[in-house]
This record gives sequence, structure tokens and C-alpha cells, in this order.
Amino acid sequence: RGKKTDQKDAKWIADIFKHDLVSGSFIPPADIRQLRDLVRYYCKLTNFNTGEKNRAQNCLTVSNIKLDDVFSDVFGKASSAIIEHLLQNPSEKLTDVSAFRTKGMRASNEAVLAAVDGEMCAEQAEKLRIIRSHMENIALCKLNLESLILATAEKYLPHLNLVLTVPGIQSFAAIAIIGEVGVDMSVFPTSKHLCSWAGLTPQNNESAGKKKTTRISRAGAYIKPLLVQCALCAIRDKKSPEIRSRYLSLKKRRGHKKAIIAIARMLLTAIYSILKKNQPYNPELYRKGDRPPTHREVSVEQAVFILQRQGYLVSAPT
Repeated sequence: RGKKTDQKDAKWIADIFKHDLVSGSFIPPADIRQLRDLVRYYCKLTNFNTGEKNRAQNCLTVSNIKLDDVFSDVFGKASSAIIEHLLQNPSEKLTDVSAFRTKGMRASNEAVLAAVDGEMCAEQAEKLRIIRSHMENIALCKLNLESLILATAEKYLPHLNLVLTVPGIQSFAAIAIIGEVGVDMSVFPTSKHLCSWAGLTPQNNESAGKKKTTRISRAGAYIKPLLVQCALCAIRDKKSPEIRSRYLSLKKRRGHKKAIIAIARMLLTAIYSILKKNQPYNPELYRKGDRPPTHREVSVEQAVFILQRQGYLVSAPT
């Protein structure tokens, strides 16, 4: 009681569950579960590192040190050297930054001196030292964990090579996808079931003939953001025009966010077919739709007439 607003639906679900008609949850094999656990922990360490970067940036902002105004990466080589110098000499005023310049540094010395024209108290300096030490420990943990992940995923090298043929997917992303969905696609009846399990399909929230929402579900808390990142990379890949054209056609009608979700589902569907058929990615299957359908093709005279009707001054070709 209280978990479902429609009591008749709740009784119906309980009845079909009693007759063993509700399919069970997807439980991958033990090896895949271990790989999934390692990859998810790696993701958590990355989130921890991002949080520490934000706290370090807050220490600099409180101390009126605006390195983010002159450096694209506050934790780059030159910026880190300046921060290290400020922590070692908190009472000394920095007057020359020429020793910290790197090859790709675009900001002038005057701009950098203006950015570090602040004063860091002892408490913020000690806090920043602790944060930097923690970030170094996290980086070391990530290196050790990455080697363990690579060793664990070595047995799935043939499947990883197949997944890597999909545009926008790099090596570590392929390992994370294999860790989430596994390599046996027979557990999912169709690719639509896999996409629904990953949270890339609209919700079926309908009651009394009225659709309440069609937003995507909250499932796939780890694989969905990963596929979205791969989709953002795939639409910029010049070697895969079929994906970019698909994205642009959807973006005109539905907007950027919904188009990216559609591309993420397209990539996951391709991965399902690749692992099930044991075949690499074939771009020709997606390039068939680049040309408009036959009923939308127009002749040159018709195209000139359409442009003239819209107010353009176009002369018919001779």
C-alpha cells in the first residue's frame, strides 16, 4: 500500500509474478561483476579528484588568487609550479614569473602577476596542501587500479576489439561498457530491451489513456553517462559522417539533448548487434539513410520554383 497509485495494476503485477511471468533482473557472470566493480570504483575516484579540484579552486578564490583567469587548466604544469612556490613562500611577494613559463603558455607575465596579487592565510595554505596531497594519492590509486582493470579485462580482448570499431568509443570506455552489459547478448531478447535496461528509452508512464511523461528513465546510472560522452565524441568524428548527419537531422526537430540521447541509443544498439553477431561495426548500414526518400526527391526545375516562391532570385540553369 502506498507504493502504487493504481491498485488494479498492483494486483495484476502481483498475479503475474505469482505465475512466474515477470522476468528476472540481469545478473552478469562473476568475472563481469568483478570488472564492473573495478570500473565503477575508478569512476568514483575520478569524481573524488574532481571534488578536490573544486575545493582547491575555492582556496585560491578565497585568497584572491585568480589563476583561472590566465590559465585554461589551473592544475597544469605552469600553474602548479606557481601554486607550489606560493605555498613554500607564503610571506614572499611574487615579482617574477618568467621562470614558470612553459611552451604553451599564452598569458603575459603582467597578467599572471596580476592574477597572483593576493594573500593566502595560514589556514587556507594548510588546507590547500592537504588537498594537493590527497589528489596525489588519488592519482596513484587510479594508476594502480587502472593496471588491475586492464589485467582483468585481458580475457575479453576479442570483444573489446569489436567494440572499439564503433565510432566515439576508446579503450577504457569499451572496457567500462563490457563491464556493464557483459559479452553475452542472449540475456537480452532484443536491442530494445538492452536500451531500456540502460535507461535510454522513454518511460511508459500512462494511466487512463493519458501519458504523464515520456522522459527517459533513471536506469543506467553508470552506462548512460558513459554512452552520452561517447556520443558527444562520435558526432565530432569526421570519419563517421553517418552519425553526425543523424545527429544534425534530429537536432533540428528535437534539440541537442534529445539528439544526443538518440545517438547514445544508436551506439548501444550497434554494440548489441556487434557482440551478438561477432562482427565489427559496419558504417554502410547507417549510410543508407543519408539520401532523402524517393517521394521527397525534386527535380532542378522544382527546386528553382521552391526557392523563387520563398523570395530568392534564382534563374533556371541553361
